[in-house]
Parts: sequence; C-alpha cells; structure tokens
Amino acid sequence: MNAGSKKAMPLSSVERRLQDSPAMREGLVLANGIFDLIHVGHVRYLTGAKQSGTTLLVAVNSDASARRLKGPGRPLTPLEERIEVVAALECVDWVTWFEEDSVEHVLRRLRPAIHAKGTDYTVESVPERGIAQALDVRTVIVGDPKHHATSDLIRRIGLLVAGSEGTRSG
Repeated sequence: MNAGSKKAMPLSSVERRLQDSPAMREGLVLANGIFDLIHVGHVRYLTGAKQSGTTLLVAVNSDASARRLKGPGRPLTPLEERIEVVAALECVDWVTWFEEDSVEHVLRRLRPAIHAKGTDYTVESVPERGIAQALDVRTVIVGDPKHHATSDLIRRIGLLVAGSEGTRSG
C-alpha cells in the first residue's frame, strides 16, 4: 500500500518495529476508526490520543469493514486516501489498517500501553474493554464532546444537494 507516507505500514511492520524496540511499547497509544471525511472531531480525538502517550498509532478500518459497520455506500473515501489524510496529521506517528470490524486483534498483537477512544464512549462502554483489561492496556477517553460525525456531514450534504436540485427544476 502506497499512501505517500513513511508513517503508513502494514500491521506486521508495526509489530516488527515494536519487537526491535520493546521500550517503544511503553508510550504507545492506539487509536482507531474509519476516518471517512476527516473533520475537526477526528483531529481533536487524535490530538488527545497523542497527548496520552509518546507514539500515536492509528489503525484504520478497511473499506470492507467500514461498509459492514456503516452500511452500503460507505466509506466515501477509499482506504488508501483515508490513510494518507490521517498520516498527514502532525500528531500521528504511524498508521496501519485492519480488515476486522473490531480492533481487538490489533490490541492482542501489539499490546500498546494505551487504547484511546473518542467521547462517544465511556471507559465502561468501550467494545474492546475486556481484552484491553486482560492485556493490561489502559483505556482513555479523549477528544471533544461528540458534536461532529461523518454520518451527519453526509446527511447535511445530501440535504444541500437535494435542495439545489429542487431550485434548478423550477
């Protein structure tokens, strides 16, 4: 995958880096998501995640995973482009991707010090809470209150398009 950045790499490459430098794991923060149509909520989430440790790894859901989680027509932006945009953020150190619907296997393989989730969760409601606890991975909630969502942006754009088409047909 060529996402135009040395930050982007398969999970196996991240795993090798951590095996070569085990001390890196101590400050490693894992954040994850689909990151379709990046908005300020994503930026605040990832900035908060980075502030929780020293190295920020972002795991991005594959196109197939995003489609299963969000429905037909999603993601709007293909995986390579989503990775490239996430990698362009200054707070992000590494970006990887995964095919599953949950990031549990990434937690198992990498065993980061911290798993960061957005404010649409509480520590108790994080889907990966059980595996994180079993692996002694600390869960943190970061970012601003959930007032920004890609689904809302898509809905608003759809309303704008529908409204402009209605004014043209008159």
